[in-house]
Amino acid sequence: MELKQLRAFLTTVETGNVTKAAALLNIVQPAVSRQLRMLEEDMGTTLFSRGRHGMQLTEAGRVLEGYARRVLNEIERAMAEIRPSPDGIRGIVTVGLLPSTSDVLSSALLRALKERYPGILLRITTGYAGHLANWLKIGDVDMALLYENKHTPAIQTKPLLEESLWLVGPPDSGLNQTVSVPFIDILDRPLILPSSPHGLRTLVEQAAKAHTRTLLIQAETNAMSVQKRLVLDGHGYTILPSIAVVEDVANGILAAAPVSQPVLTRRIVIGASTAHPHSNSVRCVMTELIQCVKDSVATKNWPSARWLAD
Repeated sequence: MELKQLRAFLTTVETGNVTKAAALLNIVQPAVSRQLRMLEEDMGTTLFSRGRHGMQLTEAGRVLEGYARRVLNEIERAMAEIRPSPDGIRGIVTVGLLPSTSDVLSSALLRALKERYPGILLRITTGYAGHLANWLKIGDVDMALLYENKHTPAIQTKPLLEESLWLVGPPDSGLNQTVSVPFIDILDRPLILPSSPHGLRTLVEQAAKAHTRTLLIQAETNAMSVQKRLVLDGHGYTILPSIAVVEDVANGILAAAPVSQPVLTRRIVIGASTAHPHSNSVRCVMTELIQCVKDSVATKNWPSARWLAD
């Protein structure tokens, strides 16, 4: 098996067509077909079903796709690390951010890396904590911000901060970030929340059980943007980390208030896989990301957060 076979395979997957794959790879179509045939011979199975609708992956092809992407990604990362550069430390580093943190942190992190490590190519991906943890385990991301959960030996974590959750409503809801709302007052409001077993949903449900009450769920969505859109359109309220709505509140798009009695809090950690070695570039990016988070807390861009790492 050769790398050019994997490149031909993945390009065909992305285009669904051998002719288009050949054009992207800048080689003739028979060469792509030959690479695919040789790869199928090496694997001992058919990777594509070929029909009038194009090239469709078989079940074996779908399995190979994930491994092939990781192999080529690791080769690309190794070449970036090894290739001499006047910019000092080089490499490709993939960072996983929670959706609620990406707007505040992504630009600050890129700015810091451009200033201190211009040879590092930053890749940012967003996802919920469960997805990010899985991507860490299989090596799709090098580090990620996660919500502290049960310990797993596959991921090493470092606590960074503890944040409070806010009740979020439309701008005319009367919510004020300087006046907290007792949790019992939330129970009679229509809520738009993530579906179970999302960590935020679990936290809110546990608080409701302590009051021997059930939540009044108006709708469920695991997309934070949809949560905010439904609130803005008057369908109910939601509960989010303060960082997720700080700009919306400042711009008068939404209103929000801290939750009290009990205060709902979650702890943010930075996680990295224990199964994959950490290159110099990964360590540098992790240091800068931690500093960006710390700066966000210090400058109140991450309201209702308490720094824990020092």
